[in-house]
Amino acid sequence: MPSRSQPFRADRPSVAELAAGAVVTHVREGTVLLLHERTEDRWGFPKGHVDPGESLLEAARREIREEAGLTDLDLREEVGEVSYRFYDPKRQLNVFKTSVYFLATTVRSRTTLEPIFDEARWEPVAVARTLVRFDTDRRILDEAAKVL
Repeated sequence: MPSRSQPFRADRPSVAELAAGAVVTHVREGTVLLLHERTEDRWGFPKGHVDPGESLLEAARREIREEAGLTDLDLREEVGEVSYRFYDPKRQLNVFKTSVYFLATTVRSRTTLEPIFDEARWEPVAVARTLVRFDTDRRILDEAAKVL
């Protein structure tokens, strides 16, 4: 399946985007929630765009609800942020994206996935580190593990 994003293109217009999400941990199991995005064949944490007038915490909570169906959450401290850039061929724009991640805990393990995801897994941190594709995701996971 083709990727939705491509390498940055210096000859195209650019936009800045802000996203918020969380490393969601299961209180009793000590596992971390990963979602598999089918179009890019990658595992990651629930996150998404911050809407106008929305706080980072509100956006993170909304995105977790929309992407994984989890509402019973304790959304805690910020664990870090990552910035990256890519070209979005659908919009013909370069995107400079900053994602801010929080730590969240839940006692629920049943997820209801948004259609862009085809699988959810609750994995120990060590396994999650092997599944995520990007070093930035591993760094966020490592920061979250320090406070678990």
